[in-house]
Amino acid sequence: MKNISAAIVERIPGPAFLWFSVLVFGAAASIVRILSDLGAQFPIDGRNAISFCNLLFAGNACAAVALYAVHRKTWNIENLRRLSKKDWAALMGLAILANGIAPWLFFLGLENTTVTSVVLVSQIEPPLVLALAWLVLGDRFGLWSVFGATLCLTGVAMSVLLRPDTDNYMIGTGELYAAFAAITYACATIIARLCLRHIPLGIYSVTRSLVGTTVFFIVANILFGPMHFVDLASPFLWKWMVLYGGLVVVSGQLAWDYGVRRSNSIDISITTSFAPVAGVLAAFLILGEQPMLAQYQGGVVLILGIVICLVAARQTAVAAVGAQQIDPAISAKGELPEEIVATFSEECRAGFKGV
Repeated sequence: MKNISAAIVERIPGPAFLWFSVLVFGAAASIVRILSDLGAQFPIDGRNAISFCNLLFAGNACAAVALYAVHRKTWNIENLRRLSKKDWAALMGLAILANGIAPWLFFLGLENTTVTSVVLVSQIEPPLVLALAWLVLGDRFGLWSVFGATLCLTGVAMSVLLRPDTDNYMIGTGELYAAFAAITYACATIIARLCLRHIPLGIYSVTRSLVGTTVFFIVANILFGPMHFVDLASPFLWKWMVLYGGLVVVSGQLAWDYGVRRSNSIDISITTSFAPVAGVLAAFLILGEQPMLAQYQGGVVLILGIVICLVAARQTAVAAVGAQQIDPAISAKGELPEEIVATFSEECRAGFKGV
């Protein structure tokens, strides 16, 4: 049965997994909003058991357990001994940023503004990654990369800052939280580029979820007191968290990693550029949020900028890796080499990722 399942999976094209992942992560913010509203409708002693803090902790915990079950063979003594203290430090820092601080900021953004605004503002992440790569890593980019990044920022500004009904420039608390979350994810991406190449994908994925859960729990207890997580043992919470953590977070993550492994960089660029569309479309279909005219216009400019950035980045990556006799777009099976899967997966997946 196991061999039959593996054979069926092998028959599915890699880009199909990418599209599934983009759609799942696109719907994640809307699903989070629905779950939070559901908890508010059925309070426990006046408290919302599915608060954003409980959701972040429980979602990460479910993800850590499920991802370990999938990648348990990677967790062997040989692989663990290969990791240096520097590798572990980088993993800890990445987990704190990407699975602790950034999702918390996104949840705060969802609590204070519309899902559509959060999705669009989060798309400042790709141009931020370019800027940090230039400042920290010394990367050099052509005019097309700069032009694409400028279009991304212009699109976000058009969709969020200018309200056509008031003709005033405005930005709310929710948009600021989303922007800070995008900045945090961008910093995590740079850490991934610096330190992930020698770390197995399974160890990377599980550590991110586990450490992010632990650190967030400790910090939240310090900031809000031990009673902040009083409803963590609620069956009502875990019933929905197992569904959310398993179907949204884990299935989306595994599909993305598997799709990246079996796709070329062109397929990855195309699906990544669709991410903001998936988020806005999910908010419309699930929550009934109607984008404003400025968000439609800004979204078009934003997507155009993302496409230009990704195409330019792909050309740069092919040229750089080609100098090392490895072409991520052309391999024996049309797949990305194992040694760059984790890094490429982290760099290309922008915006809210479920937890």
